Amino acid sequence: MSTLDTLQFALRALSAHWLRTLLSASGIAIGIAAVILLTSIGEGIQRFVLAEFTQFGTNILTVTPGKSMAHGRSVGAISSARILTIEDALALKHSRYAQYINTTVMGNAEIRAEGRSRRVTIYGQSSDFDKAFNMSVAIGQFLPADDPRNPRAFAVLGAKAHSELFGNANPLGAILQVGGSRFRIIGVMAPKGQILGFDLDDTVFIPTTRALEVFNREGLMEIQIIYPPKAPLQAVTEDVRRILIERHGREDFTLTPQQQMLSTLSTVLTVLTFAVAALGSISLLVGAVGMVTLMHISVAERVAEIGLLNALGATRARIRLLFLMESTILSAFGGLAGLAIGTALAKLLQTVVSGLPVNIPWNFVMGALAVSILIGLAAGVVPAMHAAKLNPIDALRAE
Repeated sequence: MSTLDTLQFALRALSAHWLRTLLSASGIAIGIAAVILLTSIGEGIQRFVLAEFTQFGTNILTVTPGKSMAHGRSVGAISSARILTIEDALALKHSRYAQYINTTVMGNAEIRAEGRSRRVTIYGQSSDFDKAFNMSVAIGQFLPADDPRNPRAFAVLGAKAHSELFGNANPLGAILQVGGSRFRIIGVMAPKGQILGFDLDDTVFIPTTRALEVFNREGLMEIQIIYPPKAPLQAVTEDVRRILIERHGREDFTLTPQQQMLSTLSTVLTVLTFAVAALGSISLLVGAVGMVTLMHISVAERVAEIGLLNALGATRARIRLLFLMESTILSAFGGLAGLAIGTALAKLLQTVVSGLPVNIPWNFVMGALAVSILIGLAAGVVPAMHAAKLNPIDALRAE
């Protein structure tokens, strides 16, 4: 028998019991489809979350008050850490790597204008906030570059806050009351939508120092340093650390690079993707068990056929190849069917659930397809060896 004859023989053997072949292949197909669907959702979520974090840029270094690691100091030393101030931010502007410096204070307060009131998130930000974080102004302007220690009482509305308080009317010049303070509206931000659960449209932006007064705070929540994309992160971090230690006398603050956060987050999400792929692989394992069972049954049912092949001169190697080819064709058929089903389900899910991020990771897909073929080879090895060892006379006598 030539290799082509062996292939045709294997195909005829599979088609002769088409229902059994279909049921066995469906086990592999379901496993492959499960792997594709679950990893597509996992990969999509990973890309979505990373895109949410990186839309403001990755060249950001955040300073927060308090040292995250004690290094042998007492808990009291951490709790009594010096607060971050506007003066600290002004000092950081002298860093040779500082492109923009932004100070942040955040809280929740009731705003009132035009006889309407609403509770929104209030962001105290610096005048460079819009440029530092790629935010756009739709009407008017963002906060001007006043003296950050005594800025004018100006406010910029988020898109939703504007529509809720003023409808379609132009709010520029109107008075907005935030808590017990009064601000003059000078701008409206372009719609930004929700980012990781935070609605940046239902907000009001005011100068940081004014926000400290509104929320009765002494210190800043964060200082963000935006540095040039090509600047070395280690050098930026050391320069910022040096400036703040000179002011505070010790390192009672924490520096968190955006790149470090993204790297950690990416690692966690990658592990999550592998975990869901492992869950899908359980179905693939069940399909493999079914295929092993089928091949053993096939050998048991075709003892006489094996004896006839031996009597006609087929070698043991050829009989082994025959059964290995059957199992490989069966697994490849199941794998391709699972590939088509999984891809179709992923595309359908993406269409039906618009907010669900679905992205097909083709490396996982090709890996799952290769695994299905390996399963076919593995599933056929023992039955093929058993078939090849049958004595031709005993096999013919079984008829």
